[in-house]
Amino acid sequence: MGEEESPLGEDLTNRLHAMESKLRRMRDQRNAHNESARRAADSRDSVQNQGAELRKAIKERMEEQKDTRALAKIHQARRDEIQKHVRELTSRKKGRRGDGPSKSVVIQLSETVSEIDRIENQIMTDGSLSLDKENRMIKKLRSLMARRDELIPSVEEHQLITIDLGDMDESIQRLRAEADNEHQLMIEKNKLADEIWEEIKPMLEERDFLRGEGDRLHSIFVKEREKADEVHASTVEMQTKVTEIRKELKSQYEERERMVREHNDSVRQALKTPDLDDDLADSLSEQLIESGSITFGGTVAEQSSGEPARRRKRKSSRKLGTARGRKS
Repeated sequence: MGEEESPLGEDLTNRLHAMESKLRRMRDQRNAHNESARRAADSRDSVQNQGAELRKAIKERMEEQKDTRALAKIHQARRDEIQKHVRELTSRKKGRRGDGPSKSVVIQLSETVSEIDRIENQIMTDGSLSLDKENRMIKKLRSLMARRDELIPSVEEHQLITIDLGDMDESIQRLRAEADNEHQLMIEKNKLADEIWEEIKPMLEERDFLRGEGDRLHSIFVKEREKADEVHASTVEMQTKVTEIRKELKSQYEERERMVREHNDSVRQALKTPDLDDDLADSLSEQLIESGSITFGGTVAEQSSGEPARRRKRKSSRKLGTARGRKS
């Protein structure tokens, strides 16, 4: 009876085996999606790290290019300022004087210094000056000195060349040479900036590629995780059904065990003899203790009551036989 299964139990067992096989396949599928997601995430992180390092290098090179362009601008500004001085000196040499505000700081400083020297020399050498005129010249001298002090920082800030108005040809040559030098420096800095930019361009292309590759790998990671989550949800649902079938099979098994146990107990009770009946033995023991004698059925009692008569009969026959023998 234990080896036989009801059709319902057999059907549940087959369903359980099929569902357990499918559950294992689903778990393998989920693990495969998780592994694909992990590989995509590792590749994405590696690409993103490369991109971060590349962006840092690009930023450094672009800062270097920016600084180089700024130096080129400085040399350009110096060249333009010096060329302005050259034009002013050339005009001055030809007898054309410009207005004060339009003059460069170098020309203004040179003119101021020349005027200060002239006034100081006149005060020291001209003995015919009246006191009133001398005071006016001293007042003007102080004003020119103050103007000189204002112009000097501007000239020093731009690192401009001081010129000698007394020798304009030599000053013009010096200015032109310095302007050519600043122009050459400007060209070199711009060329260097262009070279840096040529180095940056492929770095920018690689940066864009790594960014796109990182996005692609991240998309794969997201999709694989979504697939893994979907399979996991189905796995949880399938596991719930498997658990329910296992409980049902366990319940059926326990029910069969109970039926077999009750049947076997019934058979043992039916085949049990009085001498093996513990309850009957206990009951008889109590009767014996209480009455001092026990009667087991009518037959046994008849045998007990007839036994003394048969014994007496046998004894009397033996006595008769003995007596005849003696007489003869």
